[in-house]
Order: sequence, then structure tokens, then C-alpha cells
Amino acid sequence: MMANRLKEYLDSQHVAYSSIRHAAASTTQRIAAMSHTPGKQMAKTVMIKVDGKMAMAVLPATRHIDFEKLREVTHAQNIELANEMAFINMFPDCEPGAMPPFGNLYGMDVYVAESLTEDPEIAFNAGTHTELIRLSYRDYAELVRPKVGKFSC
Repeated sequence: MMANRLKEYLDSQHVAYSSIRHAAASTTQRIAAMSHTPGKQMAKTVMIKVDGKMAMAVLPATRHIDFEKLREVTHAQNIELANEMAFINMFPDCEPGAMPPFGNLYGMDVYVAESLTEDPEIAFNAGTHTELIRLSYRDYAELVRPKVGKFSC
């Protein structure tokens, strides 16, 4: 079932979204294929540390982070992948590794790869490994207010 915090937030904002159930999968690209979602619209959430502060990098499932470019986007001295043990307790209503790209609900900055903004819709984990949310990128951007930059390849 979708993360409670996410569902309550989307419903309270009167945002149109759809929920898609799917079989459990280990990668966002596999989830995209099972849910018939183009990989470039499937947003994966990667937990990073920006100068020691936890943040989210959100990019298409088909892309990877270019850490040097992300460092430039964030104006940080140091960017590194976060170890799961460092953030697992920050998302108590989510299954490990299935957090939605709504850092604003969890008190953290969100950096979105510019390439994710090119399609009218995005899809992402709903806090579980068996459910996606699909909504317009415009609504996502208005709700989350992410910092957008070129950091995926």
C-alpha cells in the first residue's frame, strides 16, 4: 500500500494521480517494463549526501548520476552516495529502498535531473516495491519544488 504520508499529501493537494500495482522487482528499469512505463519517465530516487547532509537525486531509470556535474549543480564541496543504513529510519512509512521522490515530506532537498522534466508525466515508487504513482511532472514540480540541473548521463 502507498506510503501514508505521500497519499495524504497528494490527496490534500487535490492532485490527479494514478496508482499502479505491479509485481515486486529489484530495479526501477524492471519496474518500468512491468508497468508499461517508458524508462525515461520512471523516476528513481537515489539517496546522496551533499556536504554531509542527506538529500535526494531524482533521475530517469535509464540514466546514471554524473557526480561531478551534480557537485556543480548543488554548489557542494562533497557529494557521495548515502549508505542505506544512514537513511533507512528516515522513511518509516516506506519499504527500504522504495521511498518516493518527495524529500519535502521528509525534510530534505531534492535535485531533479533536467532530463526527467522533458516528458509530461513521471512515475515513481509509492513507498512500496509493488506500487507506482503516475502524475504530471508539472504537479510534481509544484508540490516538491526541486532544484533542477544537468547531472545525469
